[in-house]
Amino acid sequence: MPVTDQRVLDHAFLRNLYRSDYYPDPVVDLGRAVLVRLCERIEAERPADLAALYALTHAATEEFNGLQDDFAAAGSEIETVAREEIAEDFWFVAQVYGFKDADAEELIAPRDW
Repeated sequence: MPVTDQRVLDHAFLRNLYRSDYYPDPVVDLGRAVLVRLCERIEAERPADLAALYALTHAATEEFNGLQDDFAAAGSEIETVAREEIAEDFWFVAQVYGFKDADAEELIAPRDW
């Protein structure tokens, strides 16, 4: 199911990573795809509470964990700037879908970056 929320469609996920030569666009594209899939899942599954939202965001965070090798192979890494940008986009997603009380750290709790 494609994303239908216009705010998500208009949002430039990982914008600052695309602006930096340190992060190769093909790898950033993989991260952007993770965030778009998260939005698709939220729209399809309509989590009823924070626990259900966290289950979805944790799965997406695990996907980001898996991208570390892709970043490394491209001569980059998920470091401070990338961590903050990714976390901000998870926060944006939670806010757009009405989870105003979501804990920013809990959204990405299983991260190992």
